[in-house]
Amino acid sequence: MVSMRSPLTVGVQPSARVDPQGIAQRRAPRRRTVWSVTAVHWFRRDLRLGDNPALLSAADAGDGSVVPLFVLDPALWNPAGDVRRAYLNASLRALDADMDGALHLRRGDPVEAVVAVARSAGASSVHVAADTGPYGRRRDAAVERALADAGIAMVRTGCAYAVPPGNVRTKQGTPYSVFTPFSRAWREHGWPDPAPTPAGVRWAEPRGRADDLYTDPDLGDLRLPTAGEKTALDRWAAFRDAGDEGLDGYAERRDRPDLAGTSVLSHHLKWGEIHPRTILADQGGRRGDGPTTYRSELAWREFYADVLWHHPASARAYYRDEYARMAYDSPDHLVDAWREGRTGYPFVDAGMRQLRTEGWMHNRVRMVVASFLVKDLHVEWQHGARHFMRWLRDADLASNSHGWQWAAGSGTDAAPYFRVFNPVSQGRRFDPDGTYVRRYVPELAHLDGATAHEPWTVDDGYAHGYPRRVVDHAEERAEALRRYQAMRG
Repeated sequence: MVSMRSPLTVGVQPSARVDPQGIAQRRAPRRRTVWSVTAVHWFRRDLRLGDNPALLSAADAGDGSVVPLFVLDPALWNPAGDVRRAYLNASLRALDADMDGALHLRRGDPVEAVVAVARSAGASSVHVAADTGPYGRRRDAAVERALADAGIAMVRTGCAYAVPPGNVRTKQGTPYSVFTPFSRAWREHGWPDPAPTPAGVRWAEPRGRADDLYTDPDLGDLRLPTAGEKTALDRWAAFRDAGDEGLDGYAERRDRPDLAGTSVLSHHLKWGEIHPRTILADQGGRRGDGPTTYRSELAWREFYADVLWHHPASARAYYRDEYARMAYDSPDHLVDAWREGRTGYPFVDAGMRQLRTEGWMHNRVRMVVASFLVKDLHVEWQHGARHFMRWLRDADLASNSHGWQWAAGSGTDAAPYFRVFNPVSQGRRFDPDGTYVRRYVPELAHLDGATAHEPWTVDDGYAHGYPRRVVDHAEERAEALRRYQAMRG
């Protein structure tokens, strides 16, 4: 919880000792009253102290005292699912602890809240890492106008990406619509070195109230991992140094949900507990398929952010308009079965149950369950994207929307619509011993090896209550292709 203190009481930061990962190790601060406060740092998707250029900019403004502010915006909070809310609460608590309880939390319209805090602090500037999403850009423009009316500057420094969206363009000056040439240009563009952790910052509190965090929602049996900058850096270091079971073996193991073959850093990147620039710099010049493939996956994240920058409507509308003309079915009980992991296809059901157990799903499985919804159940991708945004702890608008559009065939670099993932063959290929399925579908725990992917082939496959298949994949694949050809005329 964020504590209330008397007006303009701050923790004076003694000289900081910085560990090899760049995290300041602080002693308990002394307290004194500051005669002026010159800057506000408005945290958003940069919930960390290290490698945070906007925070450095705030610390450099004036006398070095900073009001650290986070605004719980109803426009973002209300539509978020309980999983994202709970993880954000945990991340804010970790950030608050890293600042010895100095985080100032406000709830409400940022136009009103940010201006009120800046005025009460006597700040001459508000510092942010630029928000490149459609809503964030509109919100920031409104906040900037309100601050200007109050004689306060809004300073944008850096953003959540190694290369800010909109900066990588073709030689003709147009945005890229295909990943591979974008990734080459992205690497050639390069990115700055990580920013140092600020030392000597005096965390200040403005006059007026501070809010408490919302009460954590009841997630039932779903368990979230530990949040915060230190956890993110520790997780990255463990993956980086794990040899063939980590970064070096990433290319071979990343598609295997039965193995611990990925970094599981997506939620840390989503909330800015670690910056992709930190990861890229920390890899140095490491060669090999693993590091190269991992950098490519970071580039995919940046590519989708770039696409959304140029095409903000693609967050919810078809990137390729013609796909809106295809015949789709309305969501019904079959979609309920998909959401609950009761489709009768073990690889699909394991993924959907992992989502409800962990607030996360392996990327290979995300592609398979997305294909199943769009091409086996013939439902528009937006329904699945909204479900993911509700349940994923790493739910990111750009990556989620364009990942779904990829699966639906309507996005950039789209898989050809006639490529329909077979949930059985995908399971047998990427979960060859059925380990992943048995981990999340206990009704199939009695089946050995790859048999777990086809319980209908053995006498006792349904002995423990696993549901029958809700559709015939071969028939629905043919129907999906028929609708595709009809859409094409």
